[in-house]
Amino acid sequence: MKVAVLRELDPDEGRVAASPDTVKRLVGLGASVAVEAGAGFRSLIVDDEYVKAGASVLATAAETALDADVVLLVRRPDATQLPLFKKGAIVIATMDPYGHGDAVKAMAEAGIVAFAMEFMPRITRAQVMDVLSSQANLAGYQAVIDAASEYGRALPMMMTAAGTVPAAKVFVMGAGVAGLQAIATARRLGAIITATDVRPAAKEQVESLGAKFIAVEDDEFKQAETAAGYAKPMSAEYQAKQAALVAEHIKKQDIVITTALIPGRAAPRLVTAAMVQSMKPGSVLIDLAVERGGNVEGARVGEIVVTDTGVKIVGHRNVAGRIAATASQLYAKNLFAFLETLVDKKEKALAINWDDELVKATVLTRDGGVVHPAFLN
Repeated sequence: MKVAVLRELDPDEGRVAASPDTVKRLVGLGASVAVEAGAGFRSLIVDDEYVKAGASVLATAAETALDADVVLLVRRPDATQLPLFKKGAIVIATMDPYGHGDAVKAMAEAGIVAFAMEFMPRITRAQVMDVLSSQANLAGYQAVIDAASEYGRALPMMMTAAGTVPAAKVFVMGAGVAGLQAIATARRLGAIITATDVRPAAKEQVESLGAKFIAVEDDEFKQAETAAGYAKPMSAEYQAKQAALVAEHIKKQDIVITTALIPGRAAPRLVTAAMVQSMKPGSVLIDLAVERGGNVEGARVGEIVVTDTGVKIVGHRNVAGRIAATASQLYAKNLFAFLETLVDKKEKALAINWDDELVKATVLTRDGGVVHPAFLN
């Protein structure tokens, strides 16, 4: 069994799909591991560390992927990488398939077996494989660090001989994994935290972290969560009531961090231009959903927009990847944990159980076709 780890081609992607630790574990499963030279450079992993862990480091992607049974990536393979893979090769990555039907079709036509890690079911057995959670956790942390960097004042209250500095007010919109980590991080830095979410279960989680919960808590709110724990789309009437409450609250905030995403849909608009306009000069908004259309009106992908009133709207790409070394460490463990379930440890060979619920939930293409139910015509 040969496992290949390729260098990411996106210039904004600093993560890598394997760490020296997971390479060592793969070798322990009986795999030969090939890593493309420089694959870990932006995650602060030099080639020698992979060699010490038991991998071969090869100069090109073509050499690395040659005859590989399994290919590990952070992002979906592009058109230049697909011809490098043999028919039937397993490719494990975050595939970002929604809205990219042509790319999914190209993977199917290339004959690879593509597993989309973001489709991993949220069950106890799969927690260690949950890339969405591991990366969102870091994105929530980094959002606060970015906000503190852009905010021109201190976050904690400071009592000094020269006077008292008031604590910054931070409002987190969306209390999933990213939002909860943002709350925890901002609180560690001494800010005053409020948060909102349309899921009723989030209230207790928010309050347990020391933040105040802000929401219109009507009957629709009480039913606003799927069985899988995701937020449901809300009615226009509820959105209007919530928007009015949020609009009044946002006026008083120094930092707003938005994290709201619904799988397979454009990001919901949470902060309007009028809300942005109402904020104080020097206020900062961090939009973690900017790559899916954005929660904040006026946010632009990959840019920091400064409004005519002096409010900053930060739209960094790939926020988890901004701390690539840590993000890669966790992502690599997610991938290894899943790949381990596909291997017969006694025979030291791939032995995929196509009826396994993890496999059924994540397999995107197989045998030359698209097989995931969400993408069947």
